Amino acid sequence: MVKLPGRRKKNPDGTMTLVEHLYELRNRLGVSLIAIALTTIIGYIWFEVGFFGGPSLGGLLKEPYCSLPASSRAVFTADGSCTLLGTGPFDQFMLRLKVGAVAGVILACPIWFYQLWAFIVPGLYAKERKFARIFVATAAILFVAGAVLAYFVVAEGLGFLLTIGSEVQTTALTGESYFSFVIALLLIFGVSFEIPLLVVMLNQVGILSYERLRKSRRGIIFGLFVFAAVATPGQDPISMTALAGALTLLFELAIQIARVHDGRAAKKRAAEGWDDWDPDAPSPIDTTPSRIDDAPSPLPPPAPVTTRDMDDVT
Repeated sequence: MVKLPGRRKKNPDGTMTLVEHLYELRNRLGVSLIAIALTTIIGYIWFEVGFFGGPSLGGLLKEPYCSLPASSRAVFTADGSCTLLGTGPFDQFMLRLKVGAVAGVILACPIWFYQLWAFIVPGLYAKERKFARIFVATAAILFVAGAVLAYFVVAEGLGFLLTIGSEVQTTALTGESYFSFVIALLLIFGVSFEIPLLVVMLNQVGILSYERLRKSRRGIIFGLFVFAAVATPGQDPISMTALAGALTLLFELAIQIARVHDGRAAKKRAAEGWDDWDPDAPSPIDTTPSRIDDAPSPLPPPAPVTTRDMDDVT
């Protein structure tokens, strides 16, 4: 049986050498990339073909644009159907490949999130592994929730942007510009929803305390509104307000989680007597060495070296 390079027998405690860590990283990245490639193929097919009688991905993403009034959209077909504009011979293929790749990354997120979790687990304690599992699941849920919110905001944001000066001109959106706008908004909302989770993580490891978060609440909320104004691709007030409002609610939830965590930690310290301990006083920990019941047996005396042994050595 041929032994493949990079395969190592793992230690029971999860410890690995640097080379084994590199092999592990290579394998995890390989599995993630293969999963993304397969789901990209699915997304490429799904762009025009709906699965199980459902809508196609292209039609689903185009729906917010088509829901706008006909007076706000440019018409390129004789029957007045809702279509986007293409200006190059490769626009159709590149657009379909781009949307399929983004869909592949999103569809494969459970797999590459798990690979990330499996890579860091060997270096964690049992309690930290449980926390990492919760973090990965929560991160995936928050990302999907942000993308769903962005999908419903797209139509309102486009309605505001395309109706400004509609008496003077009508905006003819190309497929590239529209889908780039929609994808950017979905990704920005999804990634932004991870910020409150990062705050909770920093509180769990003791870097950010509830008191510090409470005192900085107003400044952080102002920073969230500034971030939403800069991050949203359309710069329309509807998208900015929706993102800032959602982040504010999630951040307030993160503060309350930090309050509960710090309250439990304070009660635990009080029960152990650490709050009453003076830092300048000796430590309350008993450092008296334990008594050894059985004394170690004496070593046997070394055997005498004879002349014959010396001759054998030479």
